[in-house]
This record gives sequence, C-alpha cells and structure tokens, in this order.
Amino acid sequence: MTRLFGTDGVRGIANKDLTAELAFKIGQAGATVLSKGKGGVFIIGKDTRISGAMFEAALAAGICSVGSNVLNVGVLPTPAIAYLTKALKADGGVVISASHNPAEYNGIKFFGPDGFKLPDQVEDDIQANLDSEKDLPTGPSIGTVKVDGKAADLYVDHVVNTITGSLEGLKVAIDCGHGAAYRVSPLVFRQLGAEVKAVNTSPNGMNINLGCGSTYVDYIQEIVTSHDVNVGFAHDGDADRVIAVDENGEVVDGDFIMAVCATHLKERGMLPKSAIVTTVMANLGFDIAMKKHGIDVVKTKVGDRYVLEEMLARNISIGGEQSGHIIFLEHNTTGDGIITALQLASVMVQTGKKLSELKKIMKKLPQVLINVKVKRIHGWQEIAIIRESIAKAETELQDRGRILVRPSGTEPLIRVMVESDTSDNAGFVAHSIANIIRQEIGF
Repeated sequence: MTRLFGTDGVRGIANKDLTAELAFKIGQAGATVLSKGKGGVFIIGKDTRISGAMFEAALAAGICSVGSNVLNVGVLPTPAIAYLTKALKADGGVVISASHNPAEYNGIKFFGPDGFKLPDQVEDDIQANLDSEKDLPTGPSIGTVKVDGKAADLYVDHVVNTITGSLEGLKVAIDCGHGAAYRVSPLVFRQLGAEVKAVNTSPNGMNINLGCGSTYVDYIQEIVTSHDVNVGFAHDGDADRVIAVDENGEVVDGDFIMAVCATHLKERGMLPKSAIVTTVMANLGFDIAMKKHGIDVVKTKVGDRYVLEEMLARNISIGGEQSGHIIFLEHNTTGDGIITALQLASVMVQTGKKLSELKKIMKKLPQVLINVKVKRIHGWQEIAIIRESIAKAETELQDRGRILVRPSGTEPLIRVMVESDTSDNAGFVAHSIANIIRQEIGF
C-alpha cells in the first residue's frame, strides 16, 4: 500500500488528490487512534486557503462521528496548533495547510497530545484505520464542535513571553504572505513595542504565497529598501518558518539565523551541549562558522521531523533548516516562524547591532538549487546516466564544493543542490545534472 502520509502530513491538490471524503476518513481514523477509541478533544486550525473551510468541516464531521469533540480555533499558524494542543490538554491537534505550496494545494497534519508531530508508526496506524469497520455512536455519544475565539490570545501571550525585555525602538517589516500569520505576527511585534509595517495581510483564499512570503523574498526586500526599517521578516503560508532581510535588503536565511542565535546563546552559557542540529542542506559556511565558535553541528537528512528527533535524542535546544524552519525547543515543539523572528530581533536589541553586522558571523559559499519537476520521485538513483553524471561532477569538484541530489518530500520534484567556490562553477554543475534528470524522468 502506498503511504498516505508524507514528510509533513497528507498533501495534494484540493478536490483532486486530497478530497473532502478522504479528509472525513482521516478525521475518523485520527480521532479513533489518538483517543484509543474512547473519545477525546481535538483542536482544528487552518491557514487561509479557499479549501480550508471544506476540509475543516469534513475533518470535524469525521472526528465527531466517532464520538470525539472538536475545538475549532480558525486561522492560526501551524506552531500555534502545536502549542495549543499541549496547553489545552487536547488528545490531538489537526492543521489544515499546505505550507509554502500554491493556493490550490492543501494538507492535513496531526499533532499528538504532547504537541509533537506524530511518529511514522502512529501515522501508519491512522492509515490502516481509514477503511476499517467502525461501531459509530448515536444520540448523546456523538461528538460536538465548539468555536474557541480566545485560543489566539493564549498563543500570542506565550510567544510574547519567549523573549525578555521589549523591542522598543526596533522598526520591523513583516510579509505575512496572506497566510496564517496575517493577524498574529504583526500583533506580537506591536505588543512588544516594535514599530511594525505589515504587508500582505488581506487573504482572499487564493493569494496565499502568491508572489510574496518566504518563498518570494523579493517582495520583503523591496519593502525594506524602500522604507525606514531595521529588519524584514517573511513568513510562509502556515508560518512555521521565516526568512529575514537585513536593513540593506540582503537575505538572511535559516543558516544565518541559527548561527546568530546559537552563538549569542553560547556566549551567555545558554546553549545546552554547545551544539546545534541542522540538515545536509546547510551551507558549508555554517559548519565553518560554528566550528570557529566551538559549537558542534549535528547533521540529519532533510525534514524538520529528523531534526527534531536528533534534538530530543541529544538534548539539544536549537535545530533547523536553511529554509527558515527553526525549532527553539525551549519555546515550542515544532518550527515557529514568529518565535524565530522574535529570537533574532531580540539579539539585535540586546547587542545593539544591525543585522548586517550580526550576519558576518558566517560567510556563505555560493550555492545553487534547481528543482526539477519529474514524473516520479522514486527509483531515480537506479538510472545509470544520472548516477554517472553526479559521480563525474563530484570528481571534478573534489574539495572545492559538494553536491546533494534528493527528492522533495512534499512535491513531485528532484532537488539538485551544488555548492562551490564560485557561483559560476556551482551553476554549471547544477544545471548539467538537472538537465540529465529532466531528460530522463522530467516533463
């Protein structure tokens, strides 16, 4: 059987790959497995996609049909659902979002009662339960749906308290990407005393991530360079990640953010194990900078769940990805774009340094990333000409760079990443490999 859950939940084009009928079954199965068939309480939140209401209704119906209750918190970031699930002692949390994907996509992701994403085995149990025969309750045993209008306030209060002091005097631009953070992110920064210019805060169901947000940083760069601000932040659709822009309009990605925050904490004796977790996608410059400051770097394969696993296993408090999906385990159980933005802004205020100065802690090697749309993401390693092209390029690069070719966990893409001593060299190698992949299995 094909595995239903990908690296970040169930995802696909709404009403095509992911249907209301499937969402209903996922609601039934998820509630049955997580409540152990005894009935429980499940929090449902969503981003701003047009299909969100449809899936919200379908999931809620499925959950209620097996005797569990639903607490509907409306549009909130993914990390807010993770926090609220644990804080409100729910049996599980469900997020309806496709993160950085276009508006026609949507997804369903569960959190356990501890606020963490579900282990693979539990997801497999939910899938196995999808079509099983169920003894459905009747009468007063059927679940109910309640709307919680104060849940957002609980999350905002929590996030505000993740830093000490205020952000008074800091001028911040925030690109909310017409996504889940469009209300709470500006609110948090204003509550902490920052002067805020918030953009892309008018979702219409179809404009989420459209030419804005963390996947289109040109927008926030333009805002920062055309206005008097100290720093810019761009969220993705569900706000579990953030990309920063310094006062000059230069991008500060997840590698830089982690480097700045980790070294700041280490200098203050607040970085457990003097270590940080990242993925194989991290720039080589990150490794060099961390070594220079006595911070150990633990590498995992791409995916925040793998980063989290290592953090928990090794008692490491910070981990994340170049994409800006960063976990501050002291403050939340998953990546949180608003918390991440606050941590970086707090370092700026505490040190009195501009972000352009702070980011000098590391020098990024030129990196080229090409996404090749393919007919299939499995079995590409078995194609001889692709293997040979990668091996040949690695021989030519030697110690002047590295190559990473991997399938996307959420889209029909093969990602080709090359780092080298020059941008031209990295680009040439990346395009040569990408062209062969496109020729063999591309569209």
